[in-house]
Amino acid sequence: MSDILNNRTAYDDDTIVTLSPREHIRLRPGMYIGKLGDGSQADDGIYVLIKEVVDNSVDEFIMGAGRQIDITVADNTVTVRDYGRGIPLKSLAAAVSEMNTGGKYGGTAFKKTVGLNGVGVKAVNMLSSEFTARSVRDGEARTVVFARGIEQDDRWESGVQEKNGTYISFRVDEEVFGSYTYNMEYVEQMVKNYTYLNLGLTFRLNGRSYVSKHGLLDLLNENMTEEPLYEPIHLSGADIEVAIAHGTGYGESYFSFVNGQYTSQGGTHQAAFREAIVKTVKEFYHKDYDASDIRTSIIAAVSVKVTDPVFESQTKIKLGSKEIEPGVSLRNFVLDFLGKHLDDYLHKHSETAQILQKKIIENEKERKAISGIQKKARETAKKVSLNNKKLRDCKVHRTDRHELAEESMLFITEGNSASGSITKSRDPRTQAVFSLRGKPLNCFGLTKKVVYENEEFNLLQAALNIEEEMDNLRYEKVIIATDADVDGMHIRLLLTTFFLQFFPDVIRGGHLYILQTPLFRVRNKKETHYCYSEEERQRALARCGANAEITRFKGLGEISPDEFRGFIGSDMRLDRVRITKDDPIHDLLEFYMGKNTGERQGFIIDNLRIEEDLVQKNYNDLP
Repeated sequence: MSDILNNRTAYDDDTIVTLSPREHIRLRPGMYIGKLGDGSQADDGIYVLIKEVVDNSVDEFIMGAGRQIDITVADNTVTVRDYGRGIPLKSLAAAVSEMNTGGKYGGTAFKKTVGLNGVGVKAVNMLSSEFTARSVRDGEARTVVFARGIEQDDRWESGVQEKNGTYISFRVDEEVFGSYTYNMEYVEQMVKNYTYLNLGLTFRLNGRSYVSKHGLLDLLNENMTEEPLYEPIHLSGADIEVAIAHGTGYGESYFSFVNGQYTSQGGTHQAAFREAIVKTVKEFYHKDYDASDIRTSIIAAVSVKVTDPVFESQTKIKLGSKEIEPGVSLRNFVLDFLGKHLDDYLHKHSETAQILQKKIIENEKERKAISGIQKKARETAKKVSLNNKKLRDCKVHRTDRHELAEESMLFITEGNSASGSITKSRDPRTQAVFSLRGKPLNCFGLTKKVVYENEEFNLLQAALNIEEEMDNLRYEKVIIATDADVDGMHIRLLLTTFFLQFFPDVIRGGHLYILQTPLFRVRNKKETHYCYSEEERQRALARCGANAEITRFKGLGEISPDEFRGFIGSDMRLDRVRITKDDPIHDLLEFYMGKNTGERQGFIIDNLRIEEDLVQKNYNDLP
């Protein structure tokens, strides 16, 4: 025993290390910007860094200074130029480099803004290989240049002809982030969200202008994938704006904002909004309707302005504030606003009120019709332990208060060999595996009772924990992992149909993904390349030479656990399933998953011929 004690790792004064703020940010960037990522996901760190800079420019607009913000993203360099007051020149260097330095800790310079912690732009500076800040105020200008948070240059100018404002340029440091690429769709959506919340503010992204005329109503129209049952309800007041509509599908979809910040995980304001809708509707109709019947198929948005908002993390995606301003309950504020203005709207628009009530009654009838089936299905799901052979669960979940909660994911796969490979390769802390038995049912056109009658769907729903509330979803990412062949593609379609049909909020919330697995392995004695497309295979062949060994992976079960570990690790390739107003969901599902067998067969044959021609051309072009 004494030998063991003597050999333990030393823990003395020499093991205690004090890091500078710069060193800490670069060593633990996740504490400041969430996960790093490579730009393939909307919440990757490179987009958080853009947001941190833009937030400051939007705050200038909120304070009445500057009506345009120019953003350029080119060659992995981002520039943001606003036309506000400009950072005070003497404080410019400190404002972008010294932690806990800023103009938002009190006083009247900024009110109801989001950049309150004095961290954001400093984190951008310290996580960038190149960073420039320039401020112009009344003909005077100052420019400071940094590299990885260390000052390189400081220039002062007089008599400049530029408009007042702040210019920030940065290039994210590959030493910290590795290789990355900006997906401009994500940047564009970020910009659109800013415009919805800031009427009169124009963004120019790579030369293209974005502006909103109708606020959250524009957001709703942009994100609805079907015609609403009634004209969307749009209400606004001091420090609050809401937009509400109902469709015909299942689930609830919310977009919530605080001081112009998109809170993708909701928070106290979204919870109050959901409660207020139910309370107001019950009181208007004088009926004790079930909350789920009122909210099923709703798509809505809420924006509030809060004094000194408190978020649950530096990334500001979930609001924790209980007061909208000192002494004023946020919950009561939202309840009172909807209790008056939504009630007034329904009284003035009787046709909308009738349509809404009809929808609620339809939801109620369907819920009661399947209540018996639900009870039996719940009992079945409870009897089947979540640690059975179908679900190999992980230790940390999305709903946990844990630093790895946002890394939790569930792989949905088919067959023992595929699930076995993933299970042996996974990180059991954050990666769970759900194994299907054969192909799932095509649920297009069926009612929700099939979710409870079908054992696979019932157990999948139980594993995800989404029967009653999307907030209870146990995994941040739900990943469809199937073979890269015809059968695998079919299973992808069947599972995507399941989510689109019954749980579209999983998709709207950005939680559903497709795992990309390599089609080929190309190797020689010196190097190995995994290729996800024919083009990548050709490039690998060119590097490895004519004598390279080529392996075509037909299924996930053929990939060894050691190899598979790399495909579901930090370099994992995921395609997020997304839906927008431009996606005619019902028409697409009807064509691809409906009963029009002949029409669909002709479409497949025609496109198969095109694919064969392309593949043949690629082979002919090989050296």
